[in-house]
Amino acid sequence: MLKILMLEDDEVIAKLLLRFLGQYAKVTHLVYPLEALELLDEERFDIIILDLTLPQLDGLEVCKLMKKVSKAKIIISSARSDINDKLFALENGADDYLPKPYDPRELYARIKILHAREEKKDASDSLFKLDENACLIYKEGQVLDLTMAEYQIMQLFLDNKKQAFSRSDIANSVDSHRFDSGLESINVLIGRLRKKVEFDYKNPSYIKTVRGLGYKFDE
Repeated sequence: MLKILMLEDDEVIAKLLLRFLGQYAKVTHLVYPLEALELLDEERFDIIILDLTLPQLDGLEVCKLMKKVSKAKIIISSARSDINDKLFALENGADDYLPKPYDPRELYARIKILHAREEKKDASDSLFKLDENACLIYKEGQVLDLTMAEYQIMQLFLDNKKQAFSRSDIANSVDSHRFDSGLESINVLIGRLRKKVEFDYKNPSYIKTVRGLGYKFDE
């Protein structure tokens, strides 16, 4: 599911957008920029909706900082219509600028356009291709010989690149009857998967261990 981080201090606007966008995406709403920047260090988002008038830091500065820590597309949502603000934002990390007031449907249309472009770019750049209809995963054009459990784990990773998952999260993404022996079986599965996915499974480049948590897929 599309993941959106919304940084907005106007409670009325935030509730309106949460209600509307929540139909199509998982939306996290925050008010304070420093909290948002910390979250971006821990979690991957597809889209950031950023107001410019915020506590703690000016939104233009926040935009620059966010671009350094996240690959998410940034849409400025602001009542500030000064051309200098628009130019500064677009030259310093913003991907779109939508002046308030606006219809939430227009915002969602812009979100879909940005996300579609990014998905197309990611697909063309990636070594790995996911065919959900056939339950197949390709690496450099070659089908990987995966069990269903391995496929489901790779599907989770490819749909959520760079996001860390606990062993419980990974177990929940796979048919539960496969894990009668407990969460240690996840470690075994990851080990097998690395042998099929990595160029050097002893020094993994893609399926990485996150100390104290579990694993993530990095490409």
